[in-house]
Amino acid sequence: MKLIHIADTHLGLAAFSRLDPASGMNMREKQIYDNFLSAIDVIIKQKPDALVHAGDLFDVVKPKTKAYTTVLAALGHLHEAGIPVIVIAGNHSMTKTRYTVSPYEVLDYHPSRLIAAFRFRYESVEIGDTMFHLLPNMLRPEDYRTEFEKIEINKSHANVLVTHGLATQIKDKRLATVAEHELDGTILSDTFDYIALGHYHRQSQVTDNAWYAGSTEFLTYGEIHDTKGGLVVDTAKPREVQHLDLPKTLMADCGTIKCAGVHPGDVTDEIVQRVEKLGLPKYSMAQVTLDGMSREHGKGLDPYVLAPVRELLLDLKIRIRTEEEDKPVPLQQDIRMVDYLQEFAAFVEKKQLTGKQREFVLAKGKDVLQGVIDEHRGGGE
Repeated sequence: MKLIHIADTHLGLAAFSRLDPASGMNMREKQIYDNFLSAIDVIIKQKPDALVHAGDLFDVVKPKTKAYTTVLAALGHLHEAGIPVIVIAGNHSMTKTRYTVSPYEVLDYHPSRLIAAFRFRYESVEIGDTMFHLLPNMLRPEDYRTEFEKIEINKSHANVLVTHGLATQIKDKRLATVAEHELDGTILSDTFDYIALGHYHRQSQVTDNAWYAGSTEFLTYGEIHDTKGGLVVDTAKPREVQHLDLPKTLMADCGTIKCAGVHPGDVTDEIVQRVEKLGLPKYSMAQVTLDGMSREHGKGLDPYVLAPVRELLLDLKIRIRTEEEDKPVPLQQDIRMVDYLQEFAAFVEKKQLTGKQREFVLAKGKDVLQGVIDEHRGGGE
């Protein structure tokens, strides 16, 4: 069987302040919708036997109407092409209780052949010569093991596991988010012909048979050097996985500018030249790092000179590497990259509290903060 593996499309995600003049919609949100539909066209041309989406189809538990209509349009195209779709719920679009209606229940009414696993349990489906074993995002980490034990390998078929979480083999924990669970090595078993993973946004191979497709779009600047797209897999040759390039909005790194002893006006001109040299399509995203400037010095950048390139781009992110510290400091804080629970713990640690006081504040504070984060994820704004 030939299958295409994608994940982490995060439909409904909005970023930056620019609006699309025609629709009035957040432009980044619209880009993601448009690119997703274009990606479906590319996938259909590949003529796969199945499309596998390994979680986080939507960005939030309660998707926007446009996110729904975009998915329904995509399902319509895939239905016409006779391509079945397998999708599991990831942590971003998984309900937080068993009693909340899942956004995936709406999709069950679509006439296409859609298999959606979102009910906090293991499910399986047979398509052609392949058995798909589906483990959606779970309420508790231990549920992965409980449900995994229910899997029975079909010896007469190829066996593909589809799940969502962070493999313990990955050292880069920058994606730590709400309801994220780790997948231990025993779940990433070599008894499966292929393991389709979601959650980690960099396309990468974890074991001989396990791959993250990565997100189809650049969702944060922390992903600027990541590979984006999908994966083409032949279950008869599961070790010969091929990258599939899919439409996306470009995010470019303009490099680092040495600024020590340089006039701010010259730094401004250099930023403009670097952006122009890249020849980016309109409404791309770009980042530049300024090395050796104090924050006060950085305020000397001429906004009027930068205005034309900012108008061309969807966003220009300027990071300053200060003279006082080596860590790059973003001028525009990307709140999606903040681990609020860790920040709170670090804050409490600096306070002069007794052991009991610290334990109490951490427990109560994290509980309240987690509730606020969950509410924010569910609300979508």
